[in-house]
Amino acid sequence: MSSLTIRRLCYQDDPNIEKIRYLVFQIEQGVSAELEFDGKDKQCEHLIAYQNGEAVGTARLRELDRHTLKIERLAVIQTARKQGVATALMQNAIEFARDRAYTQIVLNAQTYIKPFYLKLGFEPVGEEFLEAGIRHIKMIQNRSIS
Repeated sequence: MSSLTIRRLCYQDDPNIEKIRYLVFQIEQGVSAELEFDGKDKQCEHLIAYQNGEAVGTARLRELDRHTLKIERLAVIQTARKQGVATALMQNAIEFARDRAYTQIVLNAQTYIKPFYLKLGFEPVGEEFLEAGIRHIKMIQNRSIS
């Protein structure tokens, strides 16, 4: 049984954030460094997942306005996929949004993973589009203020 922990931190606090995104987005998916590393990382909160002490996944949390959080750059290394890492990262991001009283969470999902986000309560909005040469769809989760 593996041990999974999620930490919330600043981009510069763990070089594994960049390493994971490099491996997943640049090496596996062919996204250019200029698109992947867009200069917004230092203004965002980041999540990083550790499985048995090894950094295996990450996500970026970016405030669009005081009501809206955007989850971006969700990435899990190949060897840790299908083990609940992405779900744990997303649950932590959703909890972060709830704790900060955001009423809407948005993300641009790669279309092949749309069913994953549907299970988490996100709904597609609009038409599919290309981002970094990959098909995406905007998805939203609206939250009522409790």
